[in-house]
Amino acid sequence: MTLLTPTISVDKVQHVVLEDMSWEFYEHLLEEIGDRHIRVTFSDGRMEIMSPLPRHERYGAWIARLIELVCLDREIPVQPLGSTTFKSEAEQKGLEPDECFYIQHAQEALKMDKAFDPDVDPVPDLALEMDITSRSVQREPIYAALGVPELWRCDGRRLDVLHLNAKGKYVRRTRSLAFPFLQMAEFSKFVFRLHDNDQLRVLREFRIWLAKLPS
Repeated sequence: MTLLTPTISVDKVQHVVLEDMSWEFYEHLLEEIGDRHIRVTFSDGRMEIMSPLPRHERYGAWIARLIELVCLDREIPVQPLGSTTFKSEAEQKGLEPDECFYIQHAQEALKMDKAFDPDVDPVPDLALEMDITSRSVQREPIYAALGVPELWRCDGRRLDVLHLNAKGKYVRRTRSLAFPFLQMAEFSKFVFRLHDNDQLRVLREFRIWLAKLPS
């Protein structure tokens, strides 16, 4: 088993990339990290450890807030699982989404009390990926290998909606699989308005806009 050098403290790390790591070491590190606010990305022996910055977390929280309002106002069952670890030893890949949601599989998600098992549990219907902080390990291929059908990517300037196609690649789309009634171009405007405006006013206006959308 490959070990971290003693000079690396996961409690203080901001961004570390390690090469030629074993799957066993990856799983051991996840156990050591526990509930600490540290994200670990693993892909074919390459591992990235990072502590998200506030700006990174902020956009994910804003989008998640709007999604939960959509589900509340439209009476859509949803089960948010935040930054749960999703990993597959068979694929040699694993990560924690910035945010994730079970919508079509909300009922199944309620039964997921233990660690995610790719042989038993469904993957999230929607994952959010904030590209605010530069990543050294590409995360899109990991989501694809896990089979996450829809990925929203935000870089602080634009929000892209990606669907997983039959070839295992993500393609950009204008509509959401999880929320086909949403006009994503307008939805994105509300996300970025939350940065500079009175948030309560923006949320009220969002609900008014949402109520006018066809089912």
